[in-house]
Amino acid sequence: MINWRSTLAIYRNELARFRRTIFGSIVSPVLTTSLYFIVFGAAIGGRISEVGGVDYGAFIVPGLLMLTLLSESTSNASFGIYMPKFTGAIYELLSAPVGVAETLLGFVGAAATKSLILAAIILATATLFVDYSIAHPVFALFYIMLVAASFSLLGFILGVWAEGFEKLQMVPLLILTPLTFLGGTFYSIDMLPSPWDKVALANPIVYLVNGLRWTFYGDSDVSIGISFGLTLGFLAICVAVIAVIFRTGWRLRT
Repeated sequence: MINWRSTLAIYRNELARFRRTIFGSIVSPVLTTSLYFIVFGAAIGGRISEVGGVDYGAFIVPGLLMLTLLSESTSNASFGIYMPKFTGAIYELLSAPVGVAETLLGFVGAAATKSLILAAIILATATLFVDYSIAHPVFALFYIMLVAASFSLLGFILGVWAEGFEKLQMVPLLILTPLTFLGGTFYSIDMLPSPWDKVALANPIVYLVNGLRWTFYGDSDVSIGISFGLTLGFLAICVAVIAVIFRTGWRLRT
């Protein structure tokens, strides 16, 4: 039986931290998104008018949204669990009558909520630069929530694993961001020459970007079934890893 009171306490505490830094949390993604549209939309869009029948400026909206989702979900969740470890408050959590489910719902739910708020801001900002449509809004919302939850779980794992602020930023900066830029954020992999179009399929972010792009425009470079399946599989793996972490106390009790 889930203790919802404990869950809400953790959830509200994490959202309170977000509210204290809300100005910087909102301004940064808005400025970044605007710069992407100015640089890529104007510079490259002037040379590439359409991709797959979609205006180039509108084409990159799902990719930019995914870029923000991955980085913010991972960073918010990793920082959320790392700070209690850093300050020693994690022992209060471990000694409290709070189970794994409550802890995950609180920390991961708050991180995913922050990411969804930023996703809405990104979409609102995009309307200032391009006209875009969402062909499958229900699927789009579900997929955005699924990705936010999955990478918030990944961030939770990274926060437990990290022994310092350097390690905390290592995976998002050195792995996730490069893979996202190479995952079809600003282009279609069909535009790549052989054999790079096949090599690109080894990048898991390709399936995430194209899954979201399908919900917007009804077309993508890869099967939407594979995109959804891989995302669900990744979420299940993260949940299994976290279950092992709490069962063994790895990096939590030392």
